[in-house]
Amino acid sequence: MPRFPVFTVVFIEGFCSLGAEIIALRQLVPHMGSSIVVTAPTIGFFLLALALGYHAGARVAEDFREVVARNFLIAALLTGTGLSGVSVDLLFDKLNPPEIAYLGFIIGVLGPIAWLLGQTVPILSNLLQHERVGEASGRALYYSTLGSFLGSLSLSLLVMQWLGVAAAVALCGICLAIGYMLLRGRGWMTTAGGLSVMLLTVGVNSWLRPEIETAYASYLVVPANYEGAANGRALKNNSSYASLIDESEPPRYARYIRHIRSLLLDEMGFRDRRILVLGAGGFTLSHREPSNHYTYVDIDPAVRDIAEKHFLHAAARGDFIADDARSFLIRTSQRFAAVLVDVYSAHSSIPGHLVTREFWQATRRVLDPDGLLIANLILDSALATPYSRNLLATIESVYGRCAVEVLQKKQVLANVVVTCRNGEPPEPPRLFIDERNTADFDLARSR
Repeated sequence: MPRFPVFTVVFIEGFCSLGAEIIALRQLVPHMGSSIVVTAPTIGFFLLALALGYHAGARVAEDFREVVARNFLIAALLTGTGLSGVSVDLLFDKLNPPEIAYLGFIIGVLGPIAWLLGQTVPILSNLLQHERVGEASGRALYYSTLGSFLGSLSLSLLVMQWLGVAAAVALCGICLAIGYMLLRGRGWMTTAGGLSVMLLTVGVNSWLRPEIETAYASYLVVPANYEGAANGRALKNNSSYASLIDESEPPRYARYIRHIRSLLLDEMGFRDRRILVLGAGGFTLSHREPSNHYTYVDIDPAVRDIAEKHFLHAAARGDFIADDARSFLIRTSQRFAAVLVDVYSAHSSIPGHLVTREFWQATRRVLDPDGLLIANLILDSALATPYSRNLLATIESVYGRCAVEVLQKKQVLANVVVTCRNGEPPEPPRLFIDERNTADFDLARSR
């Protein structure tokens, strides 16, 4: 086999193998979140399957082109259908708990893709008979790694950003089908097989999942019935309800939004104040609210257009900045009367770098001296889990005692609105005990 098609196939292998890993991490976000305890094992399992593929490929002694062609065809089917949003959603819908579905995804989809494609370089190196072993393997690894490099950049920064995740899945599936046809050569059966896989890939990724996809999230607007709503609708972000609105006059929003609006407008009496909202959602906090100036920060640059066109059916009030919340807090020179933290990558999953002490310290930096921090958290309604207790303790280590309001006390998971005042750093608390009771003294110096 000539060198050019060999290296082309190796390039496709590198492009699509790393592409499959990137796509898999993105497709897991709605169901598992994006924390290190999800991404690290996923990368680890992928590398293990790839290593096993290298070992399996080294043992192949004949029918080199036929074996790799078969691997590419199976990998194309797994990539184009198994990595599609509809397949991943179905898997997590049918298998519970999510950890079981995750293992099913790794064992049934991502692992086999890595194992099949990992065999490519060891097998095709046998076709470069007129080169030294080191030269043949070095060139093959060069083109494979080059494909991985270009695949990681183009899929994440171009294809997903401009065309969506489904387009990235379809592109990888089509590329693998092309690699299959290059290996098999001309013939109506080869052409029919490759085109069939391409058509199936395009169909699964374009027609079977009526969502709006970006590199960061999948959005869907669905009808919603909730208390007092008239023709309510919900904006779902990564399969989780992000915002609610209806056609009442005035419109009714999600309970936590109504609670926060009442806090800002009625209890605090904010007028002509600057309010920062980290996590845009459906832009309902400022909907028909002209009293204050709102600045929204969200990592997804497409979220405002999506919300206006498909959810609000009107222009969103306020400024919009596409940026990571923590990055914005570090760089901005603006100051705000209130900061609302409402950042989620899945139903109850806040990105890990947005829950640390350093993040909450960054929110204090952009607040006015008497400013207000408001955090909408999804926690267990009893506030008894280690995550709930530690997250609340982290916030209060920066702000001191905060108001904590559980809005749905009968539910397992509830909206918990945490409200903190900016001010002097809190002093460590001391317990009142019979032996040394400072209650009266503390009361006197607190007046």
